[in-house]
Amino acid sequence: MKVLILSATTGGGHMRAANALKDYIMEQEPDSIVKIEDTIEYASPLLNKAVTEGYVYMATKTPKMYGSFYRTTDKETAMNKTVEIAVSQFRKKFVPLIEDFKPDIIVTTHSIGTEMAAALKKKEHMKVPVISIITDFAVHQTYISDGVDAYILSSYEMIRQMVDRGIARTKLYPYGIPVKQSFYRPIDRRQAFESEKMNPDLPVILIMAGSFGVTDILKIYHKIVKSPCDFQIVVITGKNEKLYETFDKYLSKLALNNTWFEFNIEKPIGFQSSIRMSRHKKPSKPTKLLFYTDEVEKYMQMADMIVTKPGGLTVSESIATGLPMGIFKAIPGQEEQNADYLVREGMAVRLSKSNQCTEVITELMQHPQKLAAMRQAIKDSSRGNSAANIYLLMQDLIKKYRA
Repeated sequence: MKVLILSATTGGGHMRAANALKDYIMEQEPDSIVKIEDTIEYASPLLNKAVTEGYVYMATKTPKMYGSFYRTTDKETAMNKTVEIAVSQFRKKFVPLIEDFKPDIIVTTHSIGTEMAAALKKKEHMKVPVISIITDFAVHQTYISDGVDAYILSSYEMIRQMVDRGIARTKLYPYGIPVKQSFYRPIDRRQAFESEKMNPDLPVILIMAGSFGVTDILKIYHKIVKSPCDFQIVVITGKNEKLYETFDKYLSKLALNNTWFEFNIEKPIGFQSSIRMSRHKKPSKPTKLLFYTDEVEKYMQMADMIVTKPGGLTVSESIATGLPMGIFKAIPGQEEQNADYLVREGMAVRLSKSNQCTEVITELMQHPQKLAAMRQAIKDSSRGNSAANIYLLMQDLIKKYRA
């Protein structure tokens, strides 16, 4: 099977979904050829720089403006038409790629990739099935294009949204967003706690902090540790060096008495950093601080709850591991819609920098049956192994096109 996946680096989750699907395909068919292409970068490196930096700036510096832009582009407007025309103009750059690679199927994990595949089918008469994976929990107009043979949705609720927009029910598959297979594989939790030198009898709150602002994460952590309940915390800052160093200093200031607690850091190969393994006095809650780790799934399975922004991929990984969510600082737009869905379905609670955060955490820690109810809601909403289902669908579509 030759598979072309059109993705993008905006936001990060689109590429994670693409790689998760590629890994699964290669596990099933080692002789397959799967090519992941950054659609915007391939079309124009200059455009990619403008789009990615523009997204980061608007999402972090002017979130209300980003929310307004998101809502505007979710309608049939002149702006959408302009984007469609621009994508169509770049399509000819992809013709040699299609002719040389000769994919059996195209999968898209970003709306620009969907637009590009649709333009190639319409303008270049490309006869290849196209699957569009919507990497959030609400529909957006930019994902909808003529020429898409199947849409992968994150929930059954999205089926109605798509049908209301005129998409045939036969094209809709609520399989969920693909995540790495390791998120589905249970771990030996006691062994994991021993290897991490953590207390297996204390609940764990995992904070995925890489996409938080420095000030935001310090405030939310300060509110969490004010809870009178006993629990331990794992903080993963991702590759955000400034956040790690700031958080590291903050934890040192919170140190109490002379009890020592180890903070660990995993440094990716080739990443230049002055950060080293260090030890600090124990804060008000035992805390493990990680700069980077490729074992997020392990910490998710060790945790009783995760505090995170509601990005589509992190949410999907949490669902795969059955992990209740505390949603913090959702960006207006797709993140806000994701948060609304998760809270409505009982899989998550909202947190804020106010004292309400302390109260919510305390309530959940004091009443574990509430966390159990959230885990059950996640189990009820889970779509199973998304990559496995998408793989079978890909095979069916290829057969239909060859018939």
